[in-house]
Amino acid sequence: AAGGSRRGTTPDLTELLPQWLAAAEGYGYRAPEALLPALLDAARARTDLRPAALALAGPRAVWLARLNDEWKFALRGIGGPAAPPGADDPEEVRLRWEEGLFAERVALLTALRRRDPRAGLALLVTTWSTERAEDRLMFLDSLREGLSAADEPFLEQALSDRSRNVRATAAELLSALPGSALAARMARRARTCIGLDRTADPAAIVVEAPHECDAGMQRDGVTPKPPSGRGERSWWLGQLVEAAPLEGWHERFAGRDPAAIVALPVADDWRTELHDAWSRAAVRQRNADWARALLGAPGAPSHAAEVAPAGSTRDLTKLLTVLPDDERAGWVAEFIAAHGLSDAFRMLGVCAVPWAEPLGRSVVDALDIARDAGSYPWSFSGVMGLAERCLDPAAADRLDMLTAVTDEPEGASPGSGGYWSEAFQRLVGTLRLRATMRAELTPAPGGRTAP
Repeated sequence: AAGGSRRGTTPDLTELLPQWLAAAEGYGYRAPEALLPALLDAARARTDLRPAALALAGPRAVWLARLNDEWKFALRGIGGPAAPPGADDPEEVRLRWEEGLFAERVALLTALRRRDPRAGLALLVTTWSTERAEDRLMFLDSLREGLSAADEPFLEQALSDRSRNVRATAAELLSALPGSALAARMARRARTCIGLDRTADPAAIVVEAPHECDAGMQRDGVTPKPPSGRGERSWWLGQLVEAAPLEGWHERFAGRDPAAIVALPVADDWRTELHDAWSRAAVRQRNADWARALLGAPGAPSHAAEVAPAGSTRDLTKLLTVLPDDERAGWVAEFIAAHGLSDAFRMLGVCAVPWAEPLGRSVVDALDIARDAGSYPWSFSGVMGLAERCLDPAAADRLDMLTAVTDEPEGASPGSGGYWSEAFQRLVGTLRLRATMRAELTPAPGGRTAP
């Protein structure tokens, strides 16, 4: 267990492995050969370490993997040494695509899409009609890398695929291309359902949800049957709005910007349904202006829970991922200052590391407030674990004062002061260890970077 649920003051080295691997790879290091077995064992136990671990291990990891079945994952080309061949070797690309293991083929397609999206699509087309449905779905998902208008003809054909899941994924990808024909079709449908009543005072959004889910809607990815507890018409409406380009609402609402549109009243209790659909569209289309408008002020009472308001399926964390790093960190810092840490764990997990100063300070202040309230630190174990990995190591010295055992307030949990002291000692010790780790890996000016 990490963070405040772990006793003692010793840093958890395993939790720092991802940062160490990333830093070592960033400086161009290769792991000493004597450490390769331990590195492969770590990567076998934790799939999240594999790309960085294999990159650090270098080509010898492949040689070792052929001698030990437990390391076979290194033969699949998941990042690092077994990376797919370059575009200058088309015959090897063809052989690996036609004869490789499924994981090798996924890795090959993903790598090609990163390097040359058109070449990746061309490779997929060569075998598409003969692939199994579950494989087609995985390959189609790989097209998210480098998705562009050049992929539209292929994705339009995939809307007629015999697999429902493939059709749905193709529709989702097309709706992420605001200029696609599917996006235009969805926009036309959505506009027939949503308009502006200028006769109202103030002007209000009016909604008339679809009365049927016709064959055209279903081909374009609208699922006709709603989940339990959802009405059919609201379910269809949400899917239409989610897939419609957000830029189109500017004209529909008389030139208003996203913030002004979101601020409009919505008639007949459709506000939550409509804003939730716009939130999903903002995430899918990576539209920061709309995400900003839908998030609103971090101190708003409606944000007292991470999914807000009541009855909403809106995911504030996903909306936050659309914002630039600095703005995201600032929003979360203000959220914590207003609402505390209870609903902030997932938000913190999407903030850039190391945390910006305002965010780090907000987290530490909230932990200090929790200590003063007399609760046990393991109630905040997840946040404390994140703080150990994500706070700026430069903050260690000014956090020293938190390591002292404080007087416990009346009604406090027995022994909580000592447990908090332990947790803060571990936090400070981990920050100093991270600083040392980074300093040891940083090459000296003019020195070698890849021993």
